[in-house]
Amino acid sequence: MKTIQYVAVAAALMIGSLAMPKRAHAQLFPNGYVNVDWQFNATVDNDFVEKGSGWGLNLEGGGYLGMSQRFALGLFMSYSTNNKYVPRQTLVLNNQAALTTDQQHSIFQIPFGATARFRMLRGSLFEPYIGAKVGTVYSKIASYYSTVELYGESWGFYVAPEIGVSIMPFGDTGMGFHVAAYYGYGTNDQKILSYSINGLNNVGFRVGISF
Repeated sequence: MKTIQYVAVAAALMIGSLAMPKRAHAQLFPNGYVNVDWQFNATVDNDFVEKGSGWGLNLEGGGYLGMSQRFALGLFMSYSTNNKYVPRQTLVLNNQAALTTDQQHSIFQIPFGATARFRMLRGSLFEPYIGAKVGTVYSKIASYYSTVELYGESWGFYVAPEIGVSIMPFGDTGMGFHVAAYYGYGTNDQKILSYSINGLNNVGFRVGISF
């Protein structure tokens, strides 16, 4: 987990640097943005955990290119945790041993990488956009019972299209609000006990602040 923590810190620093002004200024430049969002994530086609969870965060930032300032490139990092309590049951392990217990299931995901967006309007109160995120995703699935934790870890390719809107009451150079909806897919394959997950499908939304 220390490796994941180092990646998270490095990504946060890089994201923040993308939108920082090149010289001292009280606010960020209009050609850069940073979003800090609370994230609600729901798994799709996955009964290992509950469908929806509000344990999530999204951090991204980038810079708009060219004269039109409509297309932006940047970096992102997010995380989500989905959980599920499983009542007491008997599990058959490797077609031999049997285990009777209740469980607490968990899926933890950290995708990070590059992001791109195209905004429809510039300088208005509402700035809708379409975007996509591409990168890698670390995931950990776990089953907790008694004092035991069984888990599996994996890395996969990640892609996530999204639509959103930045609400900027003070224009491009001030603080505003951000709302977005997304679909995310990771190629991770994992297995613990008698459970297996082939690919991570997620849908969700984000609400936060935008600079």
